[in-house]
Amino acid sequence: RAVRHAVRLAGAHADFDTVVDELHAAHAGYHWVHAVPNTALIAAALTHADGDFTGSICRVVSGGWDTDSNGATAGSVAGLLAGSPAALPDRWTAPLKNRLATTVADFDGTGFDALARLTHQEASRP
Repeated sequence: RAVRHAVRLAGAHADFDTVVDELHAAHAGYHWVHAVPNTALIAAALTHADGDFTGSICRVVSGGWDTDSNGATAGSVAGLLAGSPAALPDRWTAPLKNRLATTVADFDGTGFDALARLTHQEASRP
């Protein structure tokens, strides 16, 4: 219900601030990290930006609540919608230099392309 409401709001208002205000009013009783308002905000941002990578991330982060998680989630979905890493704006990808920084043993410095290949390999396993 919350996601459908958010999508309707995003389609009805040209100004995303209005969408955010209405979502915050509708979900005022929830904790800032609760899944319901955050999922609604992600759906609204993706809809309002028509899946555009930069637009989706900027809108969802500007909406508040769990901004880092929402930005990552909206970016992941918008990245999938883009269809290819080459379709993502350089300003988002170039600073990373195809390198993951992590504390996960044996993976610090691994390229994102290598991680994608390994993930696909694991997902394809019978």
